[in-house]
Amino acid sequence: MKKKHSKRILKIMLFTGTIASMFFVPWILLRAILAPLPETVQEQLDKGIKYGFDGIVVYVDQAGKEPAFYAAGWHDRKNKIPADPHALFKIASIGKLYDAVAITRLVGDGHLSLDKTLAEYFPELAGRIENAEKITLRMMVEHRSGIPNLTNTPNFWTDPPKNSEEALERVLDLPANFEPNQDYEYSNTNYLLISLLIEKVTGTSKFQFIKKEVLDPLGLKNTFGSIHEINMDRLMSGYYVGVEEDIKTTDYASMIATAEDVGKFLRALNDGSVFNEGEQEIYSSIYKYEHTGLIPGYQSIAKYHKDIDTVVIQFNNTTNFDGYDWSLAEITYRRIVKILKR
Repeated sequence: MKKKHSKRILKIMLFTGTIASMFFVPWILLRAILAPLPETVQEQLDKGIKYGFDGIVVYVDQAGKEPAFYAAGWHDRKNKIPADPHALFKIASIGKLYDAVAITRLVGDGHLSLDKTLAEYFPELAGRIENAEKITLRMMVEHRSGIPNLTNTPNFWTDPPKNSEEALERVLDLPANFEPNQDYEYSNTNYLLISLLIEKVTGTSKFQFIKKEVLDPLGLKNTFGSIHEINMDRLMSGYYVGVEEDIKTTDYASMIATAEDVGKFLRALNDGSVFNEGEQEIYSSIYKYEHTGLIPGYQSIAKYHKDIDTVVIQFNNTTNFDGYDWSLAEITYRRIVKILKR
């Protein structure tokens, strides 16, 4: 995304946030919650589009049934290309599930220890990240390190870092948010450091390690490390409310995948088939089995529902950090699950 577009997003975010706080009431949320439950998932997606989403994709893997694919709205608004349930999408923080599996694999085979400290793995960060000598790998995986969140640093979304090194620079020498293991705070910096650690230990890129150890064994051929590895026409467009331009070319270092690939991975994660012997116990002690993702233009939900033995993945390609888009996406998701249970 060109810098002038990034600045426009920032201005619109600040302006709309102020206006919304003064005048806008969440009637739209009440309307979404109280509306009669449709008969089908497709009808619910069509209703979701009316709440302001440009496009929605849903994948459902219900035990005993063939996987189901749903889409509504636009894949590309400008060119009037309909939403495609097999489109690629920026999965944002859902990628942390894959990272946690990678860490589990390296701990399981003895290449890493959850109890070794950040300073032991990266001596050069001692004195640059507060409490580096106390923060363990386990604390980073669990978001209990106290390291400030790099995505909260000034201008991160409007002027994203060009690489991992530049991203890390934005948090070096900042004070800790709390003492290690004394609190919980979601921090993307933890997983940046975890990514760097995986690469240091394996001698390859994090994604190549994940591909070899996780994706290839599961037959997932529609999952990629970044937008630079794909045919961009396959990537669902991303929109920020108030910005006319498609912002899908902005690189926030997100993994890219289809809803089906995410769904297959999530099924394997929850049934344990992604793990080698002894690994599931390690994983269960450090991370969760579902996730959401949110970056400008892309929000995603990936969950397994044990009571109906069903994986449901939902992608929405419209965001507004100061609006109700995330709440509306969650409402849409919950209603889809209700339809499936019914």
